[in-house]
Amino acid sequence: QVQLVESGGGLVQTGGSLRLSCVANGSILNINNMGWYRQAPGKQREWVATVSRGSATNYVDSVKGRFTISRDNVKNMVHLQMNSLKPEDTAVYYCFANRISGGQDWGPGTQVTVSS
Repeated sequence: QVQLVESGGGLVQTGGSLRLSCVANGSILNINNMGWYRQAPGKQREWVATVSRGSATNYVDSVKGRFTISRDNVKNMVHLQMNSLKPEDTAVYYCFANRISGGQDWGPGTQVTVSS
């Protein structure tokens, strides 16, 4: 199993930036892809971005050009740089890791609030 802990959330004005980080512990050699989901109040959890072991990236259309996901395989971390934030980006952001052996692990989440 992989333990994940997010950090970096907070309150920011529209147009501002935040950088989320997630550190992995435990069975780190079993980690395949890592990434981020988010869940806004009253909505279903939404996939945001994924980065592979080789740093290939994918994004949901609504964040392309504004968010950048990156991975540090030495420090076992994944980051999400969020620029040009909008009120609709307000959500709890969850880090996830897909295991090579199958299954997925999640962090407890970090709140991002964008004020208009």
